[in-house]
Amino acid sequence: MKNFLLTVSLLFCSINLMFGQKPTPIKPRVLISTDIGGTDPDDNQSMIHLLMYSEKFNLEGLVSSPSYGEGNKAEILRTIDLYEKDYPRLIKHQKGLATPKFLRSITKQGVKGLTPFKGYLSPTEGSDWIIKSAKKKSKDPLWILVWGGLEDVAQALHDAPEIQKNIKVFWIGGPNKKWSANSYAYIVANFPDLWFVESNSSYYGFFSKNTESDISNKNYYKNFINEAGFLGKDFKANRYEGNVKMGDTPSLLYMMDGDPNDPTRENWGGSYEKFNRSPREVFDRNLTIKDTVAVFSIAELRFKGPKINISQDKPCFKMVVKAKIGEQSWDGFYVGDGNYAIRYIPKQTEVVTYEIRSDIKELNQQSGQFFVSNVWPGKKNSTDYILGKNYFTDKQDPELYDGIWQGGKTVLKWRSDVLRDWAKRWEWLR
Repeated sequence: MKNFLLTVSLLFCSINLMFGQKPTPIKPRVLISTDIGGTDPDDNQSMIHLLMYSEKFNLEGLVSSPSYGEGNKAEILRTIDLYEKDYPRLIKHQKGLATPKFLRSITKQGVKGLTPFKGYLSPTEGSDWIIKSAKKKSKDPLWILVWGGLEDVAQALHDAPEIQKNIKVFWIGGPNKKWSANSYAYIVANFPDLWFVESNSSYYGFFSKNTESDISNKNYYKNFINEAGFLGKDFKANRYEGNVKMGDTPSLLYMMDGDPNDPTRENWGGSYEKFNRSPREVFDRNLTIKDTVAVFSIAELRFKGPKINISQDKPCFKMVVKAKIGEQSWDGFYVGDGNYAIRYIPKQTEVVTYEIRSDIKELNQQSGQFFVSNVWPGKKNSTDYILGKNYFTDKQDPELYDGIWQGGKTVLKWRSDVLRDWAKRWEWLR
C-alpha cells in the first residue's frame, strides 16, 4: 500500500512539473482594470478567458479604464451578455463560475482619457470602487490586475493613500505605459512601498510565434475554438479575426499558478525580479541622435517659456512623435513659473523623432530625436524614481529573451499548457 501511495504521489508531482500549474494558497481577491473596447481588441479576448475561468477568483471589480481610445463599461457588459448565453453549458462542467448578475453588479466606469502632468485628476466610479474594495475587511490583499492605463489606480491612491497596504498591483505595461506616463510617474514617486509587478515585455511571450503549429496565433482558433458558443463566435468578430493575442491574459495566469506573493517563481504568467529604481531622465534641452533612452523608461522634457495664467490640468502643447508605429501626439503641460514639461515612454528599440507644436511661439516647432536601447531598466540616472522592496519587473537574463522581448520566455514556456487547458473548456460549448 505504501509503495502504491508513493507511486501515486510521484506521478502527481511529475504531472505538476510537466504542466507547470501548481495550487494557489487561496482563491485570490481580484479586480480587473481594462481598456476593453478601445484601440486593441486583445482585451476582449482576455475578458472571455477570465469569464470562462471565473471560478478561480473572488472577483471584486471589472473597471473600464480607457486611458486611450473608445473603451467603455458597455463593452464589458456586452461580453457578460454573451457569457450569460453560454453560462448554462459552462456551469454543467464547472461549478463556482461567477453568475452574470453578479458580474454586472461589479462592473464600473473609470476614467476616460489621460491625466495631466501631476498624474491624477478627479474621482470616477471606477476609482471609488477600487477604494471601496480595498477597504473591505479581509486578511487577504486585493489584487488589481491592470490591462490598460493606471489612471484609476493612481486616482484611488491619491484619494485614499492608506489603501496601498491593502492592494497588490500587477500591470501589463509596455505600450500601455506610453499612455499612462503621468499616472505611472505619480505612483512610483509617491508610493515606493506599494507592492507592484510591472510586466513590460514578458507578456509578449504569450503571443510569440515560437510555438507549436496547432496552437499558433493563427491556428488556435480554427483548431480549438471554431465558433464554439456565443463567446467563441465573438472571439472571431474583431479585427484580429480569431488570431490569438491576449497580451493581458498573463496577469490572470499569474494568479492561477502557485503563490502569487512570490513573483520570482516560475509560473504560467511569467517570472519576475526585484528592481529598486524606475528609470527617468530629465532633459532641459531638445534631444539628439547621440542621446539614448532605455526602453519603457521615462524621458521627461522641460522647456522654458512665458509665465502665463493657465490651468496646469489643461494641455498647452503637443509632442508629435514619429516612430515605427507611425505618428502619435502627446500632451504637454504648464507646470508653473514659466516652465513646461512632458513625459514620453518609448516601447521598443528604434530611433524616435519629435516636433513640439503649440500656440505658444517660444515652444512651437522645436524638434529633436533620440535612440531607444533595448535593455530595461538600463543605466542609473540621478533623477530615477527610487523604489521600495516590493517592486518587480521583467528578468534581465539574456537567455530569457524571446527575440527582442526581455523575459518573454518566462511566459512562452507555459503557453502550450495554458492554451491546451483552455481548449478543454471550449469543448464544453459545443
